[in-house]
Amino acid sequence: MTTDTRPLILVVATGMRHYREYLLRSIATEYRVHLLVAAEPGWEREYVTGWTVVADLGDGPALAATALELAAREPVHGVLCWDEATILAASHVSQALGLPGGDTEMVRRCRDKHLTRVALDALGVPQPRSLAVSTLDEALSAAETVGYPAILKPRGLGGSLGVIKVEDPEELAERFAFVHDLHVPGGATFEVPVLVEEFADGPEVSVDAVVQGGVVTPIFLGRKVLGYEPYCEEVGHFVDAQDELLQDPEFCRVLQDTHTALGFTDGVTHTEVKLSSRGLRVIEVNARLGGDMIPYLGLLTTGIDPGLAAAAVACGRTPDLAPERKLVGGVRFFYVAEDDTTIESIAFDETGLPPEIDRVVPVVAAGATVSPPPKGTLWGRIAYATALSPTVDECRAALDAAEAQLKVKAAT
Repeated sequence: MTTDTRPLILVVATGMRHYREYLLRSIATEYRVHLLVAAEPGWEREYVTGWTVVADLGDGPALAATALELAAREPVHGVLCWDEATILAASHVSQALGLPGGDTEMVRRCRDKHLTRVALDALGVPQPRSLAVSTLDEALSAAETVGYPAILKPRGLGGSLGVIKVEDPEELAERFAFVHDLHVPGGATFEVPVLVEEFADGPEVSVDAVVQGGVVTPIFLGRKVLGYEPYCEEVGHFVDAQDELLQDPEFCRVLQDTHTALGFTDGVTHTEVKLSSRGLRVIEVNARLGGDMIPYLGLLTTGIDPGLAAAAVACGRTPDLAPERKLVGGVRFFYVAEDDTTIESIAFDETGLPPEIDRVVPVVAAGATVSPPPKGTLWGRIAYATALSPTVDECRAALDAAEAQLKVKAAT
């Protein structure tokens, strides 16, 4: 029996080191971490006390059986997952152990974007009109109902993967197959796989929130930067610790109503909302911390640690959400210009970086072949930079400088 008295938490999957290491590093300072993973851990070993390799991270009942065997040896205090592909399977583990977040149907209503729409509609939460379809003819009919421009969206993916704006029936017919046939490792599949939705204009924001006993407490708000139209690629985000929306009564009410409609009682969530000319429109809710380094920017700008907050909620503890600072953070993702570019070398010239730059990170290595969106949606990213400053303008200027210092040589 271990003499380490820190609570034991199971973490299901870890994600890419470039994007998720900061979470595991924080959690390991106050918790013992046991991983449920698909392969022997590498970089993660520094932060964990144990791991179990499983055959299929998407098999919830099998994961639950493995967790019950672990819990028979020593008490497990919480289960945590920030990986969209395995979040539903992880809820089976929480449910089997009787821990917070152990409601598979609650998580399913977030994972399945059509079920999200049905639940929000039942409570009258403002959102785009949405119809689920399986064929091109059904999509054309649905678009006539919701109106043009319309949004095509895969029902079971995240990170804006496959989300496309179409202006007319001709564009819809041209792009429908891309959305319908888009598959990614771990992505959920459905017989009726595509949503045709009313287009909501205006900027889009995302909110990471703590939920305990059904009460929603927003902690970070990111403002998205989109690119590669008509594909809705997320090419960057800005997080302002003093963003006025965090204190806006109507915004907070809609956020609470959204979680109430979904029956979401305990966990952390990442909710996306359009600030449209017709009012707020809820786009989707993820039953996990946000990706794209948004929680990391929240940590930089406020001092609130997202990893420790998520771990506390998973263990039924009260997280420390007291901010220590009020700054602005930004992240920008970089891409090659041409499809099927093979990288010969990639690096930032750090001598030319301004002091506001927090970190610059190549995420591909020499020899990698990458493409920009749409072929390289999300996985086409070759590097990112984060910045921290007192204002959004200073943050944006620093990221511009980082972009200028990214040196990429393509193989010929």
